[in-house]
Amino acid sequence: MAKPGFRLALFATLLALIVVLLGAYTRLTHAGLGCPDWPGCYGFIGVPNSEAQLAHAELHFPDTPVEADKGWSEMIHRYFAGTLGLLIGVLAARCWSHRRDPGQPVKLPLFLLAVVFAQAAFGMWTVTLKLWPQVVTGHLLGGFATLSLLFLLTLRLSGVLPALIVPKRLQYWATAGLVVVIGQIALGGWVSSNYAAVACIDLPTCHGQWWPAADFANGFHLTQHIGPNYLGGQLDSEARTAIHLTHRLGAVIVTLALLGLAWQLRAVGMTRLAGLLLIALAAQIGLGLSNVYFHLPLPVAVAHNAGGAGLLLTLVLVNYHARTSLVRVRSQRPFGWRFIPRKQISGLTTLKGEMPWRP
Repeated sequence: MAKPGFRLALFATLLALIVVLLGAYTRLTHAGLGCPDWPGCYGFIGVPNSEAQLAHAELHFPDTPVEADKGWSEMIHRYFAGTLGLLIGVLAARCWSHRRDPGQPVKLPLFLLAVVFAQAAFGMWTVTLKLWPQVVTGHLLGGFATLSLLFLLTLRLSGVLPALIVPKRLQYWATAGLVVVIGQIALGGWVSSNYAAVACIDLPTCHGQWWPAADFANGFHLTQHIGPNYLGGQLDSEARTAIHLTHRLGAVIVTLALLGLAWQLRAVGMTRLAGLLLIALAAQIGLGLSNVYFHLPLPVAVAHNAGGAGLLLTLVLVNYHARTSLVRVRSQRPFGWRFIPRKQISGLTTLKGEMPWRP
């Protein structure tokens, strides 16, 4: 049976996905500085449009003329993100009010609330530090973290427990898969924030070579100075090539790791999860290749961000099934069912007189 706050958490998860995609659209249309201040836009709650507002914007921000399309792209993203923050606050309050209920998650929604405050700070620094790549990448990771944690909270509030007892090796594979996907998302954010997506425009080679000239030291110089403005990027071609190549190598590692995870899922009977994982992986690979072949068309680039989110959520679901502390089992005892701690079970063995329940 679903716990209080389940529907709210589900809605917040869907809203978080929209916020992630709006952030990707804003970044890919070079609208990250569409409003030179924060949280308003040229000192207003919307983009200036009247003569008086435009005059005010020109007086106070003479170096950044108003571009209405970019300004609205940025402000719509902020509106949705602000709404999501308020929704998470309500969700945390509701979970706290039911904290005495058995199995009610409390720490997770409170942690989510802290993530929201951190995201707001990163959103401000994205503007005030003029798209500094470290901050932009951190803001992107925060958005994905918010989405994945909301999805985990939704799963925990759903009342549905994993239906299989799984071996330890699957837990290790699931953890490894999640880690490499997060690493690849971070690399993707670094590619985007340094405008390196089209540093290589051919496949499978780059600039017609298997290993072109690449400056990894500057490409991954994480302590570079701040400012004055990173719109369009400041790195040279060889540094951007290094970033792009690393993202490609990361894609190979992710593919191998998730293929292994899918095999392990199939081995323990989780064929649906294995199939879902393979579909998400294939879609993301196809979108990544399309970005290179078609030179980063906007719809494909935004879809590639959505594919990354989908792959991450799939890994969250896999880990939820592999690591939840309670397992539902069929018993010969009265009422036929009970929950037992997973730590009492080793490998695929079951307790005497009991068997794992399968849907």
